[in-house]
Amino acid sequence: MRMRHVLACSATAVATGLIAAVAAAPAQAAEYSSALKLKGVQYDAPGSDSNNCSTGNTKDEYLTIKNYSSSATVNLKGYVVKDATGNRFTFTASHSLQPGDYVKLHGGKGTDSDAKNVVYRQNCNFMWNNDKDTIYFYKPSGSRADVHAYTKSGSDRDGNGYVSFHG
Repeated sequence: MRMRHVLACSATAVATGLIAAVAAAPAQAAEYSSALKLKGVQYDAPGSDSNNCSTGNTKDEYLTIKNYSSSATVNLKGYVVKDATGNRFTFTASHSLQPGDYVKLHGGKGTDSDAKNVVYRQNCNFMWNNDKDTIYFYKPSGSRADVHAYTKSGSDRDGNGYVSFHG
């Protein structure tokens, strides 16, 4: 009896330790069960940053979201993108992604287009930091679909302002 109790306690301790280890893992190490994932981000728009709506370059900053499912079409309506400081964008209109399809979420103002796979934030402020940031992607249910962190010095090997997360 005493031996069983010790083994049960050890198993509980190991399980608790594993749960703690998983909880302590960095955000970008987690893999979520979602057809939609963050493919990459153009976090630093080419040229000098200007958030002027008519002459600025916020349209050149974008996040690519891809449907990695082999069979399911997914509607983006209700999905949320956030950064580390809480800036957020919610997909309020229907935008269906077929298997293998993608959409680019651009800064700035423009006309959304299913045919061109583009959605605009309708906001001329930059969302992604040029030195480092964390991008959170949530399902309409509120559960996390994907998350990735990047740093200019560690993630952008060729220095072009674009970081790829999923191929």
